[in-house]
Amino acid sequence: MSVLLYENSDLEAFREINSSLAGLDSLDILRWAFQTYGDELVYACSFGAESMVLIDLISKVKPDAQILFLDTDFHFIETYQLIEEVKKKYPQLRIDLEKPGLTPKQQAELHGDKLWKTNPDLCCKIRKLDPLEGQLNQKKAWISGLRREQSPTRANTQFVNQDHRFESVKICPLIHWKEDEIWMYIKLHKLPYNKLHDQNYPSIGCTHCTKQVADGQDSRSGRWANTDKTECGLHQ
Repeated sequence: MSVLLYENSDLEAFREINSSLAGLDSLDILRWAFQTYGDELVYACSFGAESMVLIDLISKVKPDAQILFLDTDFHFIETYQLIEEVKKKYPQLRIDLEKPGLTPKQQAELHGDKLWKTNPDLCCKIRKLDPLEGQLNQKKAWISGLRREQSPTRANTQFVNQDHRFESVKICPLIHWKEDEIWMYIKLHKLPYNKLHDQNYPSIGCTHCTKQVADGQDSRSGRWANTDKTECGLHQ
């Protein structure tokens, strides 16, 4: 069923399409997404564990799909190394690194040093939200690796979602996957992954805002630790 949805489609349209897709697996969701949106669909990728599963699945459906990485200039070396590994493994994929409008030096001059501490929301806006918005303005829909298990704020995520933040349609093929299933897939298919995951970094963002997680802690507790912030804003 290929029905073109837009962010301003009514809620009933989203309910109907999610009902029709309810029994499908992740690969089927991706097939539907690319059949529906074609090159108007982009995967905004963090290169986390879920990303590696999605990249592999996407490569089976559309080998030359566009993969967008928001390069904040503050990522771990291991993240950049992983991106190079992925480029070699999936040479047909179009992996684009999108930079913010401000360099780190320009940001410091305008907003002071360590904006990620003094105003983390503004830092995320400059280095992630604004660049993604610029890209999504050119597309009709985007793919995300959100899973319902990850946090209470993601528990009601559907396969196809109205994205009011970016006035787009957000497609989430992995909503039913559990963490152990993600890692089972990675190991089974011998996929590359960020080696920081082996050092108690289950969720990896910028170096300034990502910490190791103790055993038993929530997988996202290492992001913006000791603050009230739980999301960068991409999924709010």
